[in-house]
Amino acid sequence: MRRNKISIIGAGNVGATAAHWAASKELGDIALLDVAEGVPQGKGLDLLEAAPIEGFNCRITGTNSYKDTADSDVVIITAGLARKPGMSRDDLLLKNAEIIKEVSKQVAKYSPEAFIIMVSNPLDAMAHVAMKTTGFPKNRIIGMAGVLDAARFRTFVAMELNVSVEDVHAIVLGGHGDTMVPVARFCNVSGIPLTTLLSKKKIDAIVERTRNAGAEIVNLLKTGSAYYSPASSAVQMAEAILKDKKRVIPCAAYLDGEYGINGLFIGVPVKLGAGGIEEIFELELTPHEMEELKKSAKAVKGIMSVLKM
Repeated sequence: MRRNKISIIGAGNVGATAAHWAASKELGDIALLDVAEGVPQGKGLDLLEAAPIEGFNCRITGTNSYKDTADSDVVIITAGLARKPGMSRDDLLLKNAEIIKEVSKQVAKYSPEAFIIMVSNPLDAMAHVAMKTTGFPKNRIIGMAGVLDAARFRTFVAMELNVSVEDVHAIVLGGHGDTMVPVARFCNVSGIPLTTLLSKKKIDAIVERTRNAGAEIVNLLKTGSAYYSPASSAVQMAEAILKDKKRVIPCAAYLDGEYGINGLFIGVPVKLGAGGIEEIFELELTPHEMEELKKSAKAVKGIMSVLKM
């Protein structure tokens, strides 16, 4: 019986950590690719040598050749430049677009049936670049945004209330950036609405911290950006596809009229399973929430205009 295969493009902190999470969950065999000679090979071998200790059983290949990624079921793309202090996601746009175009060509060549999970920033735009370059249908290109943003929202709520993060549920809509829309009205703690547990002032502070969570980590690290949580988010998405889990989670999906938005990758709740994005759920938003979502979509559209796509 053929095992699942996951290829991770980019063996930096996010890519290597994604390989770690995927191996620990035994999601399948893993190909870790990077342009830097020796880096994916070294990290792949190091991770493989942890298998006897941790008890996971999968093949891990570090490589500089896309041939070793052939016939992947899921491809997680983390390649590109990382943000530095004072750098916005938009600053990365043109350089990362060129990188993602080349990666996407190789993915389409060697794994034409794969699902792509985009992590590279600005990911809403990079997911669009991947879709246009590969020609893959929209259900097979998914941006890793809402899972991470919602996890951050949930974390901050749990910290404020001193409750288990497992019992906090949240939805974050919109682009993966400063205009994201954490919808407090849909956040609950084991069914108890957040709006009954915290004051508006405290909720607004959590929303603002969520929007700036990535920059907060960048500023703390000084020489890098977040990688544990982005990697974990991407692997949760891969697991939902590979195990046909039908997870209802927020992801960056290509909208074709949903929420009144056309032709953009925007974070919305989707059903993620063996068919990739199998359904997009349209929430009934208040006028203010819809206004915020449209504002976020406008920001994504502005990025796309720079790419002339």
